[in-house]
Amino acid sequence: MLDEQARRQLQRTARSVRAEVRAVLRARIVLAAADGLPNTRIAMQLQVGVDTVRKWRGRFAAAGLAGLADAKRAGRPRRHGAGVRVQVVAAATSVPPGPESTWSHRRIAEHLADTGISPSQVGRILADCDVRPYRVRGWLTRKDDPLFWTRAADICSLYLHPPADAVVLSVDEKTAIAARARKHPGRAATPGRPARQEFEYVRHGTVSIVAALDIQTGQVLTEPIQRNDSATFQRFLTTLDAAIDPTKQIHVVLDNGSSHVAKATRAWLAAHPRWHVHWTPVHASWLNQIELYFSALTRRVVRHGDFTSRDDLINKIETYVIAKNTTAKPYRWTYDGTPLKAA
Repeated sequence: MLDEQARRQLQRTARSVRAEVRAVLRARIVLAAADGLPNTRIAMQLQVGVDTVRKWRGRFAAAGLAGLADAKRAGRPRRHGAGVRVQVVAAATSVPPGPESTWSHRRIAEHLADTGISPSQVGRILADCDVRPYRVRGWLTRKDDPLFWTRAADICSLYLHPPADAVVLSVDEKTAIAARARKHPGRAATPGRPARQEFEYVRHGTVSIVAALDIQTGQVLTEPIQRNDSATFQRFLTTLDAAIDPTKQIHVVLDNGSSHVAKATRAWLAAHPRWHVHWTPVHASWLNQIELYFSALTRRVVRHGDFTSRDDLINKIETYVIAKNTTAKPYRWTYDGTPLKAA
C-alpha cells in the first residue's frame, strides 16, 4: 500500500521539471503500480523494460522512498594515497624550481617522478581540490592612502548630487588605439555559427584621443591628439572653457596622469578659478565615468574593427561619438563611495 504522504512526494517528483530524469521515471513507476497497473502495462506506457519496472517496484516495496535512490558503489580504489595527494597540492601551490614561472600537470608529474604519478592523475587530484596552477590573475597591492575614501566619496557625491547651475565633466585620454586592417575578409554570422574574423592583420599605426563626458547629459566631446602631454591637455581644457557658458562653474574629475598633475596644468587651473578639480585616488580609474564610455567605444568600434589607416580609425571614432551624442543618456551611478563590505 502507498500511504498519502509518500504518494504526495512521489507526485511532486513526477511533475518536477528540475528533478533528475531517473528520479522522475522511478516515481512514475511506483505511482502506476499503486494504481494497480501490471508491470507490462507500465513498461509500455513509460517505454522501459519490464525488468526495470520490476526492479523499482521491488526496491520500493522493500525500503520505501529510500529504496528509489541509487545504491552506493565502491568505485575504483585510489592508486595514490593521501601522502602523494598532499605532495601534488604542495607543488602546485609553490613556486616552480628553475626558470619556469608556472606549473603544468606534466611538470608536476616530472617533479614527483619518484611517486609514479602521471600527468592525468595530477590533473584529477588538482581538479578535486579546485587548484589550477596554470591560471594566474593580476593583483594590485594598493598602498594604504588615507585620502582614498575621502576622494572616492567626494567624486561619488558629485555624481549623485551634481551642483546646481554647474557643469560636471569626466575627462581623460585613451592612448595607443591600434589601427589594424585584416589581411583577408571575415565571415558573417550564420545560424549556429558566430562571425569569424581573420587572425592576421596589418598595422597602420595608433591613434590617441582626449575626451570629456558631461555626466548630466551623457554627451561626449573627443579630439585626436598627437602627444599626451601637458601642453596638449591645456589646449583641450581651453577648448572646453570656451565652449561652456561663462556663467557656469565647471567641476572636472581627473586621474593622476602626468599631463593632469604637471605644474603647467596646475597653473592653468589656478588661472581659471571657475574650474574645480576632483582628483581620483591612485589606482581608482573606475571612479572616472569616462572610462565607461571608453569601454563601450572599444567594444563597439575598436575591438573587431577593420581600419585601412589612422584617418579611417579617427573617422569611425568620430562618427560613433556624433551618433551616440544624438541619443545620449547619463550613466546611472549608484555607488556612494563608502567601503564595500562582504555580506
